Amino acid sequence: MTRFLAYRLHARDTGARPDGRITELTFADLPPGEVLIRVAYSSVNYKDALAAAGRNAIIRQYPRTGGIDLAGHVAASDDPRFREGDAVIVHGFGIGVDHDGGHAQYARVRADWVMPLPAGLTLLEASTLGVAGYTAALALHWMEHNGLAPGHGPVLVSGASGGVGSVAVDILSTRGYEVCAMSGKEGEHTCLRELGASSVIAPEVAAQSGKPLETARWAGAVDAVGGPVLAWLLRTMQPDGVIASFGNAAGPELDATVLPFILRGVRLLGINANSPMALRQRVWAKLAAEYRPRRLATIGQVIGLQELPEAMDRMLSRGTRGRVVVRMAD
Repeated sequence: MTRFLAYRLHARDTGARPDGRITELTFADLPPGEVLIRVAYSSVNYKDALAAAGRNAIIRQYPRTGGIDLAGHVAASDDPRFREGDAVIVHGFGIGVDHDGGHAQYARVRADWVMPLPAGLTLLEASTLGVAGYTAALALHWMEHNGLAPGHGPVLVSGASGGVGSVAVDILSTRGYEVCAMSGKEGEHTCLRELGASSVIAPEVAAQSGKPLETARWAGAVDAVGGPVLAWLLRTMQPDGVIASFGNAAGPELDATVLPFILRGVRLLGINANSPMALRQRVWAKLAAEYRPRRLATIGQVIGLQELPEAMDRMLSRGTRGRVVVRMAD
């Protein structure tokens, strides 16, 4: 009987932090699904860290293996679309939340959730990108669909030292955009410039001014923060500027007026990375080609499964940067 390791979350008393520990499992412990995957890499996302800490009621049924993305090889398949040995990616669709996810050496998932690894990417590169890289690429995909192009003006990336933000800085600069990175981590400013940012600013510049409109500065913005930062971005966008919003690290509330929309034609796009498969394939194909970051080796840090708990704690205390990839092989 095949045995393997997983970082498993077990329930404690209501409201208490789950008991997370590395556990030995067998295939019989895995949830139903048509495709069994030998996981090569997963990653650490903010949602994973919140779930492991028991915050925001992300996980409601225990025990649960976290990890909202994974990359690996098919070990067995009951679906003719996939054969043993195929390199594949899975993210979203509830894995790591209400279905066991990637923080294990094996995972079993529904075939409709599985995407072949795009040509031109390795499994390590795909996991360094992960759901964070996909979110950054999806944001740019819809921003360019709504008229954003290099030469229109600077593009601001908030939360720029995080997983989505660092990939966004890299992709945007590679595409020829002038990138302004916003980060409250002063020690990361040099790294952000190395990723391609032309300038770096602190979140404090987004203080409430009381004005419904301010000096127009940005042609576009990739916003991982929300709250007062998103309100400030709306006030400071150029005419026909485009904002992609997908985070609420600074709060879910939005204190804004309609004036940026009706006087400057600002476009505010909501980004949900749990996309239909056809859109995933289109955006991942771009990640392997024209959206391919040039500095993935700088963005990603690879750790072992034993280091996963400490990495999630560091993420919650803002002690990480870029992408943390978990190597699942022994």
